Amino acid sequence: MNNSRLLFLLSLLLASNAAGAASFDINGVALGGAEVDVNKAFPSARCKALEWKSDAADRRCDDGKIVVAGVVAKITVYLKRDAIQAFDLRFDVQDLARVTGHFKNRWGKPATEGRDKIYKDGKESREVYKVAWQQGKDRAVLTSVSTGNRASLSASRGNFEEEIYRVK
Repeated sequence: MNNSRLLFLLSLLLASNAAGAASFDINGVALGGAEVDVNKAFPSARCKALEWKSDAADRRCDDGKIVVAGVVAKITVYLKRDAIQAFDLRFDVQDLARVTGHFKNRWGKPATEGRDKIYKDGKESREVYKVAWQQGKDRAVLTSVSTGNRASLSASRGNFEEEIYRVK
């Protein structure tokens, strides 16, 4: 094999790896994927029609029990015309550092990361930890509240977050 052909193949491989890393995914199931991908990767997820009319999704796959970054979690996936529009991952807050590290490694440096204190009269103050990634019209946000037991990671396309609960 000559050097130019080898360089060409190597550049294709690197480009495909870079493109794959740029996509928001959980265990290889990415935004834009199909329901068959969800069923294959998360066999415990129950897929059904959405219970309400929405421009954001027409189906959802609920309560998929999965392991990501060595952590047991639950996932819900939302689809529109057989394309994944969003997913929500829920996991124990004790695993926050491990999950956050995994996605920083997988998706790269976050667009934002911070902690905010919330104070309410007569109540214990809470700290909210938030990490956000942005890739074009796709976004992912990991959040955790210091007084909670669960943390979550949500990824979505376009205006999904604004439209999903806007009943039609």
